[in-house]
Amino acid sequence: MRDHASTLRTRLGAGAPLAMPGVFDALSARLAARAGFEVVFLSGYGMSATQLGEPDFGILTQGEAIATAERVCAAVDVPVVVDSDTGYGNAVNVMRTVRELVRAGAAGIFLEDQVWPKRCGHMRGKRVIPVEEQVGKLRAAVEARGDADLVIVARTDARQAVGLEDAITRALAYRDAGADALFVEAPQSLDELREIGRRLPPPLVANMVEHGTTPDLDLAELAAIGFSWVVYPVAGLFAATYAMQGLYARLRADGSTRGFRDRLVSFPEFNDLIGLDQKYALDARFGSGS
Repeated sequence: MRDHASTLRTRLGAGAPLAMPGVFDALSARLAARAGFEVVFLSGYGMSATQLGEPDFGILTQGEAIATAERVCAAVDVPVVVDSDTGYGNAVNVMRTVRELVRAGAAGIFLEDQVWPKRCGHMRGKRVIPVEEQVGKLRAAVEARGDADLVIVARTDARQAVGLEDAITRALAYRDAGADALFVEAPQSLDELREIGRRLPPPLVANMVEHGTTPDLDLAELAAIGFSWVVYPVAGLFAATYAMQGLYARLRADGSTRGFRDRLVSFPEFNDLIGLDQKYALDARFGSGS
């Protein structure tokens, strides 16, 4: 089995910009890996929406997130970075979250400084815990990973809750506490992105939420102002939702999917994606088929 955490850590220091598509289950992760992405990001927003049909509002539990991470990590042979929200409580909860995600095979985690229950980084009404408390949680995360090479990304939501200056001060404290990369969520202008890139040490993470708070820049533009990792946490989810809305509307109106066939993968194509032939081969090898 590959050490995906070590692979991710090596990639983190490589300097070249890295795009991380957001995934929300094993199937979306497999699609992203098949498209050639080096790393995938398991989105908390995506998990909450697809597992529960609920907004990213602190409703998804620790157990639900870890169980999804286990399935996603088992489905793909690329590093998986898991959105672990606030660690689901205090420093003790963070330690359990980290240990469980290491066991699940996660290569990295995002750990944020919101008050629990948290909210999506681009929603209003966010609050942040005292910086000293988050420093303690990050130190707990570092201790809990033990000998694992798990990459810890410290995220601060202080830009919207308090202001950019506080967010930068927090990020620096989080780096001193042992974070491997820094992520200031929801900057509101290109000037703010540039300020973050100028004042914080690399590696830095940017978050591109379509129609969200932060200006929509491409990978090269963000790399030019200091961001090494760029996460696209909900693009796949939004695309899938758009496609399914169209399909279901057409099926309801026409009583058939014929008018939508050119936008569907075929039955054989889908079976190839999920590895049906490999299961047939195992059936034949062990004599379990009929």
